Amino acid sequence: MHHLNLTVEELALAIKRTIDEYEMPDEVAKELAHRILNFFGHGERVVDNILEPVDRDAFYMLEDAGILTTEMEQVTLYDGREWRIHYWLFRKDRIRELIEDKAATDEESDNDSVYDSLTDDVWKHKEQ
Repeated sequence: MHHLNLTVEELALAIKRTIDEYEMPDEVAKELAHRILNFFGHGERVVDNILEPVDRDAFYMLEDAGILTTEMEQVTLYDGREWRIHYWLFRKDRIRELIEDKAATDEESDNDSVYDSLTDDVWKHKEQ
């Protein structure tokens, strides 16, 4: 699956919804989304060691925001030494949630709208 078939606009929206405290302007979010998507190209993951420090900072910021995650692969070299490769990946489920989340109007949301209306005492177990 090609990173959710994410568009620049969708990733920018997810970024803005997680980095609100920075009050990021739309253009900046789109620019960042475009930059990140360019690293992934048509791939599922990005090798960490190709990143420049400024780009790595952006990746860490998006990891903190829950948009990216890391994984590590250990490879045995021909001479027996172990080599670790660090990768960056999109957190697809989280991004999809962010994109769909606030885009939904006040219609009944699938997840927790039913539970939101319940008071705390509903959850208290009554022993008899």
